[in-house]
Amino acid sequence: MPALQWDESTAYDLFVSLYVLHRPNQFGLRPARAAGVRSRLPAAQREFLEKVQAFLPVPLHWLYLQSAGARTAADALSALALLPPAERLPALTHSPEHSPQIIETLGNITRRQSWVPAELEVIRSHYQRRGISFNAQTLEHLAEAWAHPAEFGEAYLQALQTYYEVFFAEEEERIRPTLHRALERAQELAGHLTPETLVEELSRGVHFAEFSSLDEVILIPSFWTTPLVFYGRVRPNSLLILFGVRTTEACLSPQQMAPEMLVDALKALADPSRLAILRLMSQSPRTPSELARLLRLRAPTVVHHLNILRLAGLVEITLLPGAERRYALREGALQTALDGLDDYIHSLSLPEE
Repeated sequence: MPALQWDESTAYDLFVSLYVLHRPNQFGLRPARAAGVRSRLPAAQREFLEKVQAFLPVPLHWLYLQSAGARTAADALSALALLPPAERLPALTHSPEHSPQIIETLGNITRRQSWVPAELEVIRSHYQRRGISFNAQTLEHLAEAWAHPAEFGEAYLQALQTYYEVFFAEEEERIRPTLHRALERAQELAGHLTPETLVEELSRGVHFAEFSSLDEVILIPSFWTTPLVFYGRVRPNSLLILFGVRTTEACLSPQQMAPEMLVDALKALADPSRLAILRLMSQSPRTPSELARLLRLRAPTVVHHLNILRLAGLVEITLLPGAERRYALREGALQTALDGLDDYIHSLSLPEE
């Protein structure tokens, strides 16, 4: 079994929150709330971030390399500012999972300050193998950034600094105590759970098929990651996992009245196709292609339903080599949702007249 390592830094949530705000539906955040936060940015920087966040990953590898000196978001911004502008894009995007071919292709685009269709195909194929699909416009925006990395580096740092000032500095103070308590709880659980079981517990049902072959797993609490996970290799046999620590009672949006995980679960169950998927998965784990064949649905439609069920915490997922995934009904999840509904309905206490 791999050894466990730990890290704690609000810098991760600086980048994760920006990622989530541009993909609110994937994380159960109301689109209006996400748009409201983004609207605090000046129009030019807002438009720039909307364009580049379509292809920029959360820079797990770079953040981990900075972890000794970047305990806060401000530390990460300072570290990024110290890099020459042209080096910021490579630093934020390159990782051990990048093949020599993709590194060479991006480097060629930078040297020529232009690209050809064959290079866009190399980029598209690279990300598709990792389960990420880019449309033609996003591919061109990515290539444009690599063609002019210095301009990108300057604009991105300025936008990130503005985002920190208008939103994340205050958000950082709100989430910091939650991150610390969650790390302490996770370390307590590590005292009586195997590393693999611990990861499944903290990730709310994610299994890594290659887990036993790893040398180490680095676990890091993140508020904005909930209810999903971010993960990546920081070394060939070292896996970094950001696990969500927002409780089912807490909300990304303070105005939301009902616990968001309860709302997500009820929404997920209110669909006949998703109920049929859960019924099939209660018998045995299934891949999206198997479910599509059994239910006579298109594969993209099944993936859409599975994402909703995963967001609601009703299914668990096994990440297989490549981009393939296998899903199963999460043990006890349905009963937890029903108990949560009962608790919420009967929890309101009114003052006596």
